[in-house]
Amino acid sequence: MNLIKDARLRDKKVSPRHKLLHQGQLISLYRDEVHLPDGRTTHYDTVRHPGGAVIVAVNSNREICLLRQFRHAVNGDIWELPAGCLEDDEKPIETAKRELLEETGWSAHSWKSLGNIIPSPGFCNEVLWMYKAEDLEIGKTAKDNDEFLESYWLPMNKIHQMIRDGEIRDAKTLAAITLLNFKL
Repeated sequence: MNLIKDARLRDKKVSPRHKLLHQGQLISLYRDEVHLPDGRTTHYDTVRHPGGAVIVAVNSNREICLLRQFRHAVNGDIWELPAGCLEDDEKPIETAKRELLEETGWSAHSWKSLGNIIPSPGFCNEVLWMYKAEDLEIGKTAKDNDEFLESYWLPMNKIHQMIRDGEIRDAKTLAAITLLNFKL
């Protein structure tokens, strides 16, 4: 049901002018010029991100792997699923396989797509691809030097309780668990 219609929604056009404001190791910040339907011009600052993959690893006991990881941006430890950024010309499923092994030491023989999300469309083009990984086999971790994390296997009812209690606040983890629950 559409309560309010605004034809201008489809008339916005971004000009080919993009100004790079900052190039970081992971992200780029651009200022885009946008021409509005009424003839005015405005600017949007947007973050360009390579995208990433999120993994819901499920073991033979139906437990899910969660990481307790330090995140500098929030100056603390958070609970989250294994995940990582796409590297050059890497497909999201390849990223998922690489990150699961790097962060947890596990590999999976069975992979199922749970879909994708755009976590912050108001200012960022990042797309996160979500996967369920099963039929796991232990390997060896290869964590990045700047990653400080611990991994835990938790039953779904414990994860649901942690969500209710506000212990799990990471958006990609909340989205992936929600998508998993819809597809069970």
